[in-house]
Amino acid sequence: MTDRIEKQVELAAPVSRVWRALTDHREFGEWFRVRMDNPFVPGEESRGAMTQPGYEHIQWHSVVKDMVPERLFSFTWHPYALEPGVDYRDEPPTLVEFRLEPRGEGTLLTVTESGFDRLPADRRDEAFRMNDGGWTAQMRNIQRHVE
Repeated sequence: MTDRIEKQVELAAPVSRVWRALTDHREFGEWFRVRMDNPFVPGEESRGAMTQPGYEHIQWHSVVKDMVPERLFSFTWHPYALEPGVDYRDEPPTLVEFRLEPRGEGTLLTVTESGFDRLPADRRDEAFRMNDGGWTAQMRNIQRHVE
């Protein structure tokens, strides 16, 4: 068990294109499979509804932390918070960071989610395992979206 998940993908798309896919709430929703209610604004909550088949009952909640143009987009959220009727707001959130680096004509995208060690023990292992697989799938999703 570790406190962080890190995934990388080299995208055949310029940094500006990847940045737009990450930070435009409508585009983010297309590849991440969530219908966002509002644009991403640092310091503000973002809300929406998952559109991934089988997860449509899940509400998206995150708080945008940083938006450093074409370099860093980050937010906090409650990982694998899928239990209907459970209020996860009292749990510490994890931090999700998307870092972009130019790679020739393309972009190296690194996503890191950290803070799993602070989650309640009864949820920690499953949240880590499910999000590890989830980030692998989301890297494929954004790759298809921008390429």
